Amino acid sequence: MSCYKILEFKELGDERGNLVAIEGAQDIPFEIKRVFYMYGTDDTMIRGQHANRRSQFVLINVSGSSKVRIDDGRGHTEIVNLDKPRIGIYLPPMIWKEMYDFSSDSTLLCLSDTHYDATEYIRDYNEYIKELNG
Repeated sequence: MSCYKILEFKELGDERGNLVAIEGAQDIPFEIKRVFYMYGTDDTMIRGQHANRRSQFVLINVSGSSKVRIDDGRGHTEIVNLDKPRIGIYLPPMIWKEMYDFSSDSTLLCLSDTHYDATEYIRDYNEYIKELNG
């Protein structure tokens, strides 16, 4: 499935601990305009459940773990387990995403190339399929 890409960031560290630095348009394929994160999410909750018309995202579990179900709307789905703070997943526009199975210590960091705009979200899966197929 080529609609996403796993990103592995350099982990720097010494006797003081570890450090991961991420720079927009270098370590990820866009300039960062928005940063948000999810934490305290019950393991039975499903987050996301939408596609974005214009926004690109990189998702990184900086603490704990979660899973991301990726659906390209063309019959291909894949599940990615995010459980290392140096691993991220790049998601381009028009990909349906669902985040779930959050560990109790999960903090899921989300980086985006756009500012929030509610009009670019598609929150109904059937509408997503219609729009994707023209």
